[in-house]
Amino acid sequence: MTDLDQRIASVLRERADGEIDARRLLRGSRALGRRRQARRRVSAGTALALVGVLGFVGAVRGDVGGLAGRMPWAATTPGVTPPPVPPLADGVPGAATEPARVATDPQVLHFAVDPAQARYLGWSARRDDVESIRFTVGGGRPVLVEVSRSRDLLSQGGVEGFSFDAGAEPLPFDGSFRQVDGTGGGMILSWRPVAGLYARASTPGTDRDALRRAVEAVRWDEARRCAGPMRLTTLPPAATVVSCGVDVSSFPGGVNVYLSVARGTNATMRVRFDYAGGIAGSRDAGNRTVAGRPAYLSPDATELELLGIPKAHLIATFGGFDKGFSEAEAAAVLAGARLAEHPTDPKTWP
Repeated sequence: MTDLDQRIASVLRERADGEIDARRLLRGSRALGRRRQARRRVSAGTALALVGVLGFVGAVRGDVGGLAGRMPWAATTPGVTPPPVPPLADGVPGAATEPARVATDPQVLHFAVDPAQARYLGWSARRDDVESIRFTVGGGRPVLVEVSRSRDLLSQGGVEGFSFDAGAEPLPFDGSFRQVDGTGGGMILSWRPVAGLYARASTPGTDRDALRRAVEAVRWDEARRCAGPMRLTTLPPAATVVSCGVDVSSFPGGVNVYLSVARGTNATMRVRFDYAGGIAGSRDAGNRTVAGRPAYLSPDATELELLGIPKAHLIATFGGFDKGFSEAEAAAVLAGARLAEHPTDPKTWP
């Protein structure tokens, strides 16, 4: 019997409690928000692949707002490196030991996958929401594993990055599989890895054995950091980072980082760093200056981009769906962003 079989057998003996109807509105709105965020990323023209998802490692040689005229990253790119693995979060227990920590720190993932069996495609963590990892095993179809302390958040609704929903009926979280409709169809496995946590694994197609084998690569006894080639060092007063996402599905051709900043419940800002070998600068003249460097404010005054970064875009969005922060606060965030010397070399990630 495999580890997964043992876990499923165990949860079948201790079925989860019933749904709390009052929380279905929250579940639906969170799912809608995740789908809307994914659509905004695609429409913004980023290099995020559809199979990707929604940052601290190594040394960094400088920051965007460093000495005038000197970029902290090199124009050359190092040799091809193995697919990146989120670094261990030293001293932080995994979900199996302390499940109550899941989704409490957006800069930490409280579970992982075995890199000897799986290739990471991306990872994300959202405070008071969901932690997720997207990966493949043996070159197979992409698999998304999500974990939350809230049954409702995973019970129904959209599955980010795929063309199907979890289904009309709530997931049972008893170790059973569910086939769902969508472009090409999909398969979902829902279970409770430990008491107090809910998990679902999703993949295109209908091969439940492949999904079972993929889930066997999940490790609940370790924690890793939500790391990428960008880290924010300056935040507006009373603001905090509330979500982190890294997409390495096209690595080493590209890598993307998405961070969300919030102040209370009425102010949000998204900061993204998109790096790809094929990106050419879309503009060489700005209409603003940030820490002595050219920047460009969009005509609708919702996005501020720091210019002059080779093969990359660094953009803060603080208008439209996002509101409550000023242009000056967005400029301060961009000025304090620390970027990797070589975005596709995890050893240089800040």
